Amino acid sequence: MPTPSRFWSDLTTADFAALDVARAIAVLPVAATEQHGPHLPLSVDTDIANGVIQAALPHIDTSLPVLVLPTQAVGYSPEHTGFAGTLTLKIETLMRVWTELAECVAASGVKKLVLFNAHGGQVGALDLVARDLRARLGMLVYSVNWFHLPLTDAKGHDLNTLFSAEEHRFGIHAGEIETSLMLALSPQRVHLREAEHFRSASQGRAQRFPILGNGRSAKLAWQMQDYNPQGAVGNAAAASADKGQAVLEAAGRALAQMLGEMDRLPPDTLTARTAFPPAR
Repeated sequence: MPTPSRFWSDLTTADFAALDVARAIAVLPVAATEQHGPHLPLSVDTDIANGVIQAALPHIDTSLPVLVLPTQAVGYSPEHTGFAGTLTLKIETLMRVWTELAECVAASGVKKLVLFNAHGGQVGALDLVARDLRARLGMLVYSVNWFHLPLTDAKGHDLNTLFSAEEHRFGIHAGEIETSLMLALSPQRVHLREAEHFRSASQGRAQRFPILGNGRSAKLAWQMQDYNPQGAVGNAAAASADKGQAVLEAAGRALAQMLGEMDRLPPDTLTARTAFPPAR
């Protein structure tokens, strides 16, 4: 039987007693509350996480018990603390919160978890938490960043082509992609008169330094003002609601597909067996 709601908080304790815990997948959306330049609200990452989930729900098989946990709206954002309004947790606090929530999920009998992230500044923490949960609790955990999902329209066309190669590489914060998404999700909170082509300092390094600037070999420990003192990078002026809606729908379809694939994983995906005797 389908669950009464896709949202964890809507269920009663009795609903969990009837839940098919062997198939159930919990989704923990993790986001941030941080500055996004002069033209976007602090809630961008949280709005995108919630928007992609809403876009995914109609595409999830009704028989698959997917339960979305409360969105974690404050994340790890020390790179934005030079700008007023940013909220951040310490990394040890963040990882402990995610871990303790996952422990509650496991205590309810649900052993499949997706850490669904919308903030690039905490990607590394996802993997550490996920592997710890696998090792200690035997949970099947996938960490997923919305911006790494395949983005294709209903006909299979690649929507990444809506944005230039330059934008994909350098428009990492409050640029054309995020501004387009916010125009689709909450246009009344986008100050388009303040949107411009915010150039990134990393573009100059890419031209001058073959190793430090190639975007793969070395990673700068950065603060947002190191890239642009306005707190944004990318061509926000080129954003449109149509582009944002297309990306939103594509990300929703991809997330729903991923959850379906997770449901179909073979039982031996996680195994306790090794080729050697256990350590003594």
